[in-house]
Amino acid sequence: MVSAGAVSARFPDFPWDTIAADKARAAQHPDGIVDLSIGTPVDPTPEVARRALIEAADAPGYPTVLGPESLRRSVVDWLDRRFGITGVETDQVLATIGSKELIANLCVQLGVGPDDLVGVPETAYPTYAVSAAYAGARTLVTDSRVAFGPQRPKVVFINFPANPHGRVVGADHLRAWVEFARETGALLVSDECYLEFVWEGEPVSVLDPAVNGGSLEGILAVHSLSKRSNLAGYRDAFVVGDRAVVAELLAVRKHLGFMMPTPVAAAMEAALADDAHVDEQRERYARRRAILRSALEHAGFRIDHSEGSLYLWATRDEPCRQTVAWLAERGILVAPGDFYGASGSHHVRVAFTATDERVAAAAARLAD
Repeated sequence: MVSAGAVSARFPDFPWDTIAADKARAAQHPDGIVDLSIGTPVDPTPEVARRALIEAADAPGYPTVLGPESLRRSVVDWLDRRFGITGVETDQVLATIGSKELIANLCVQLGVGPDDLVGVPETAYPTYAVSAAYAGARTLVTDSRVAFGPQRPKVVFINFPANPHGRVVGADHLRAWVEFARETGALLVSDECYLEFVWEGEPVSVLDPAVNGGSLEGILAVHSLSKRSNLAGYRDAFVVGDRAVVAELLAVRKHLGFMMPTPVAAAMEAALADDAHVDEQRERYARRRAILRSALEHAGFRIDHSEGSLYLWATRDEPCRQTVAWLAERGILVAPGDFYGASGSHHVRVAFTATDERVAAAAARLAD
């Protein structure tokens, strides 16, 4: 029998539990807490997705693991329409039950084991490292290809636009990672969930033929509708890439029963086909980003990177937990940078996914 302690020892403490006292302090503010710690959508789910969900509600049969052909076709069309990416076929697309599920289970589902090495970014969403830990694999935390030396990683995770710091990179940077993965035989997994939220520069995907040379061999790109379409509660996501790897994931996931519910798939298909709601959401986030950035800078913060994603990577050049406490005294809760690795120890992540009213409240408090 496996003890609960043995299971929990494989993973770090759940990070959000460590700021419970700061959350309680922020909640004591007379005007209530402004929670900018988690990038959860707060704006309405688009009508086009809700309507599709309702219309598909009579779904007595089992869905497929791969996802409906029409859904996968909508992914192919979206990549072409929004990013000019061509050459992707529907059998290179797999529907997933949110992107975190896919990332966390990926190493296990692809047979990565204790003798294997997994590369994760230096300052990163914790689930990449969790995926490696779940498989019992070794992890190398680095942003440098040189750091691997003679080692040949099995999987390498990258993330641009990045969570937490919002860095955006160009085609040359991504092309170098693709070349490294192919030279070493690694699978390159590019988390691109924020690709439609680039504020400075241009969005670039590893799926672009200009990056990958017209081949998706050794590449997976992970995408989600949680942020672009306010569908976090629906768990709508997909992965696109190497046909053989997608087929392997499909074979494993059939045995495990990872199936996107039929009404959810219908909502995802409808949302992918509609650009108007995404453009509207971008305008909302752009306004909130500008307000919070100005307020933070006037309060003495420096904003690093933050060219993309839904966060501002802010610092007062002090230990991040001190900054979290300083903001909590003003009723504002943010995520400490050390959630995302030691390199974030002097930054905090400030989400601009709160309502207009709460963002305005945060700006006013920072001005006091």
